[in-house]
Amino acid sequence: MVSVRALRKHYTVHKRPPGLRAAFRSLFRRVPTLVKAVDGISFEIAAGERVGFLGPNGAGKTTTLKVLSGLLYPSSGEVRVDGHVPQHREDVFLKKIMLVTGQKQQLLWDLPPSETFALNRAIYEVPEPEFRRRMAELTELLELGDLVNKPTRSLSLGERMKCELAAALVHGPKVLFLDEPTIGLDVSMQATIRSFIRRYNEETGATLLLTSHYMDDVAALCPRVIVIDKGTLSYDGGLDALVRRMRPEKRVVLRLDRPAPALALEGLGKVVSADAAQVVLQVRQDAVSLTVARALATLSVRDLTVEDPPLEEVMSELFAQNRVRAETAA
Repeated sequence: MVSVRALRKHYTVHKRPPGLRAAFRSLFRRVPTLVKAVDGISFEIAAGERVGFLGPNGAGKTTTLKVLSGLLYPSSGEVRVDGHVPQHREDVFLKKIMLVTGQKQQLLWDLPPSETFALNRAIYEVPEPEFRRRMAELTELLELGDLVNKPTRSLSLGERMKCELAAALVHGPKVLFLDEPTIGLDVSMQATIRSFIRRYNEETGATLLLTSHYMDDVAALCPRVIVIDKGTLSYDGGLDALVRRMRPEKRVVLRLDRPAPALALEGLGKVVSADAAQVVLQVRQDAVSLTVARALATLSVRDLTVEDPPLEEVMSELFAQNRVRAETAA
């Protein structure tokens, strides 16, 4: 469904120091600097996949999504989405995709969302019966109720985001590019949006490419992740495999009835944190059973869980390794 081969997007920018003299000098002489937003990445995504597209700020994620949506021309490389070249922006291609960003909106500020829905229906030439059926489904799935008839300016951020998703799906796109769709939302609304995105994918078979700095979004939605850093590909594979590669240890969380003496924790594993009510240990996978047995025998354990390390730590370690490799190569 999505094929990217040796994609590059480079910009030429002009830098100058602050101050009036530097500004005057730049009128006659500019020093160009090449910025490699995306520098030779390749990947493929099959129809119906949910893929996380991750990387630190400035890694090139949004630039790649804009190229895939046809908003930017690549400097070089080959990009195809369902057989189409995005930069040609054919009508049939534009009717198959949608780019949803959490930082921009298409809703008309002074009008209710229903007006935007009707406008998109006309733009995408969706037949009236199909439009009514789809809007009824989206209204139920997103629990929109009468939100669609209130002026957009009177809606909360979470309510606007739900209406943004509905507006983006009026034409039933086959490919969804989601750029930080839950940014700024509270925990409850993030869960609602994640649940809807998963359900939409499962019911329609749409292909999803998601960027997010909220690792809960990625863990809940994306079995596979593509990681880029400074415009280059650093990982493409299963999320579970990445966690095992970067952090092969497990986290054992012990909830206690009474505080554990420091001496009792010795030999159980690396103590990540400890207080009167809870102890968190980092333990090798092959030692989890022994650690749990010893903890139950020596501590007043009320409850325990065995978890993977937080995904935020895994990604931070991956980015740190990438920086070390880049500095070594330089």
